[in-house]
Amino acid sequence: MVVSSEAPRRGRSGRGRSTPAADTPDTAQDQPGSATTDSPESRARDVVYRLLAVRARSEAELRQALLRKDIEEDVVDATLRKFVDAGLVDDAEFAESWVHQRHQYQGLGRKALRFELRRKGVDDTVVTEALSGMDEDAESERARELVRRKLRTLSFVDDHVKRRRLLGMLARKGYGEGLSFRVVREEVEREQCGEDDL
Repeated sequence: MVVSSEAPRRGRSGRGRSTPAADTPDTAQDQPGSATTDSPESRARDVVYRLLAVRARSEAELRQALLRKDIEEDVVDATLRKFVDAGLVDDAEFAESWVHQRHQYQGLGRKALRFELRRKGVDDTVVTEALSGMDEDAESERARELVRRKLRTLSFVDDHVKRRRLLGMLARKGYGEGLSFRVVREEVEREQCGEDDL
């Protein structure tokens, strides 16, 4: 029996089917509906779908992305209107989701969240509405968690330096001064009481 030195190409399933290179086009021009034959409306729609597949976006973010792709403004307006009407682009829903995710997983406070949403082009009234759904007790508790975590790394630091670093961290995360001072004071005192008990 003679064995060939060339192994057959196997497809993804690994069942011995060959996958000749001719089956996969090398350029986008060979594909039907490629960018070279698409209408501006189709190009705009494809860009929006691609961006939304990665993460939710504000209408302003999508508008900027489409304009950067040299798509005419009237086409951009019409395309975004269709997505808004279909409920696929909703700034209020986007802002609410953004606030929840960034507060929960990044530990950001109201100021930082407001800044981020404004930078993403979300209207101030929508931002205010999204932030109003944020529970003050939950914000305080999240700040407390951040302070406790940071305190573990500051055990050999002077109390004055410790407080300054903790306040700086909370300020960078967008927590208000009053909340920050209160949480830092309480947590540093709690840590000192714990050390005294040892």
